[in-house]
Amino acid sequence: MRNKKRIVLFLIGIFLATTPLSVCLNAAAAEKQTDIYDSTAESNLYTVGPGDVLDISVWKEAALTKKVIVTPDGNISFPLVGEIRAKGLTVNQVKKELESRIKRYVPHPNLSVAVQNVSSLHIYVIGKVNNPGRYELNTYLNVLQALAMAGGLNSFAKKNKIKIFRETADGTRIFQFKYGDVTDGKRFEQNIRLVRGDIIVVP
Repeated sequence: MRNKKRIVLFLIGIFLATTPLSVCLNAAAAEKQTDIYDSTAESNLYTVGPGDVLDISVWKEAALTKKVIVTPDGNISFPLVGEIRAKGLTVNQVKKELESRIKRYVPHPNLSVAVQNVSSLHIYVIGKVNNPGRYELNTYLNVLQALAMAGGLNSFAKKNKIKIFRETADGTRIFQFKYGDVTDGKRFEQNIRLVRGDIIVVP
């Protein structure tokens, strides 16, 4: 057993002596990034929006199993519960809200909520691009990727005066995007991740 331990330690020593420091640092950085992602996983959960179709069911309660559409004002309607606000909530939050209200009528409800159809994830690219319009946000997308989806800038675009408009609870936020800087490998912080409803304006 001791000989095996000595062999393992000897091999580790050889690895550390022959592995470039940059490789070790990159591995540590990757591990750190993974930890950061894991710690913020809750904030990355999908939130419900208008037009989405939710499949809601209560086990052994056929009358409490139905598909509901999130209305334009962000609400859903469900038997015994009435209307509740769903817009901006995660699926789990919608489930907890339904459970808290329905348990007055059904003790210990075994309730499930699933998004059957996503219809609310859209962004808009307007102005001097080759294919302006509304695009589905079916994956994580940044500004540069969205402009590529819109066919790129046309020859008349003022590429360093692009703006992104985002509606928040505190009002409209405006982000600046200088296409030339980002494509030249500078100021990558401008290439923000887009969220539902963002509008990219290319003057």
